[in-house]
Amino acid sequence: MIYNDFNQLIEKVKGFPNRKRVAVAAAEDEHTLEAVFKAKSEGIVEPVLVGNKEEIREIIKNMNESFDDNNIYNAEDFVEAAELAVKLVNEGKADFLMKGKLETATLLKAVVNKEKGLGTGNIMSHFVIQKIPNYHKMLVTTDGGMMMYPTLEEKKAIIDNAVNTLLAIGYDKPKVAILAAVEKVNPKMPETLDADALTKMNQNGEIKNCVVEGPLSFDIAVSKEIAEIKGFNSEVAGDADVLIVPNITAGNILGKSLVVAAQAKMAGFIVGAKVPIVLTSRGSSAEEKYLSIVMSAAAAK
Repeated sequence: MIYNDFNQLIEKVKGFPNRKRVAVAAAEDEHTLEAVFKAKSEGIVEPVLVGNKEEIREIIKNMNESFDDNNIYNAEDFVEAAELAVKLVNEGKADFLMKGKLETATLLKAVVNKEKGLGTGNIMSHFVIQKIPNYHKMLVTTDGGMMMYPTLEEKKAIIDNAVNTLLAIGYDKPKVAILAAVEKVNPKMPETLDADALTKMNQNGEIKNCVVEGPLSFDIAVSKEIAEIKGFNSEVAGDADVLIVPNITAGNILGKSLVVAAQAKMAGFIVGAKVPIVLTSRGSSAEEKYLSIVMSAAAAK
């Protein structure tokens, strides 16, 4: 199956027999708690809040919400909040993790701790899924938030992370476009060499459960009309589920451009750890945080 918009995904998660538990690190943040309590009111999650207990209580009170005090864990500072939230996940008291008021680096330091963190031995990558008004279905972009200049093997792992996440929410065989500026392999453009190699890995079975094609330009990947005009006919062209960008800069620019200039709605989180990690930016709206919670709840085991 595929999803055409976030509403389909929301309805799917609402239908789960059990709510997913989300551990929020440094939960003393109004936008974060707005998103968390919206998801809670819809039966999607059960929050576990970690941070300054008095500040969390005050925000909840000002929101006119009620909450079980036993599910608020006090932390003296952001470092302790991150470590305690990760610990709760490892103890099976939460199904996924969410960043609150603390810095990303503080949370990730606790996540990647070799002894007490959430690593699996695989790379972690940033997964963004968007609904763009003029595209016929949901579109994933990765990685614009974690891996700066991924190697060929790291790009393979990024594809695996994205595909496994989509399979977890019900996709059958995602279509993956490896983006570049051109559709032909050019030795002077390393990203085209990687795209060609990844396509061949898919063809010989090293990359499974998806269709990979590249190099492809962005317009060909998402527009059948443009693909036809350029004489490019393929299974992925104009119908991509996933866009693999060559580096973090390209992914960051593409993702933010779609939100700001094309009014896309988005959800973003880290995949490749033991559990999904909601890791939105400081400028993210409560809606984006809410949609990221929904997506993570759908992907969490």
